[in-house]
Amino acid sequence: MATKIRLQRHGRKGRPIFHIVTADERAKRDGRYIEKLGLYNPNTNPATIDLNFERALYWVQTGAQPTDTARALLSYKGVLMMKHLLDGVKKGAHTEEQVEEKFNKWMEDKENRINSKTEGLSKAKADEKAKKIEAELEVSKKRAEAIAAANAPEPVAEEVVAEDAAEEAPETIDDAAAAAKNEEA
Repeated sequence: MATKIRLQRHGRKGRPIFHIVTADERAKRDGRYIEKLGLYNPNTNPATIDLNFERALYWVQTGAQPTDTARALLSYKGVLMMKHLLDGVKKGAHTEEQVEEKFNKWMEDKENRINSKTEGLSKAKADEKAKKIEAELEVSKKRAEAIAAANAPEPVAEEVVAEDAAEEAPETIDDAAAAAKNEEA
């Protein structure tokens, strides 16, 4: 019997969640399976992968063929890396201690990359939120200015009255000065 490691689709429409399973290759996609190995949720960022590492490694070593997507998930979690290293032990290329050391170093590097990605995403989200708040404040300020301008009395009418008063005052002074000169003469 040929076995495959593949995904079974679950979840609602437009929001899939996949079970990672080992199944007979002749079984339907969402049909009977031999063993459930984990879950894959692509809706989160970064995607959530919950995998039983030991059982997945067992099935890969016994010859179960992963589909393309399952292969990518197993590679991401390090199952294929561990299989590669254990095959090297069988061939005498290195010892089990070296395998553990190499695998732990690889996992630390992988975790650091994942952490930096999540930090970058959270920082980008915070920056985007700050920009949105700043833009909203500018819009609110412009609206407040427009409302204040609409509710304020017309400044043009006051300026005209002030100009008229300023023009009348010099005329009366000039008229008074001219009348005083006429009286003297």
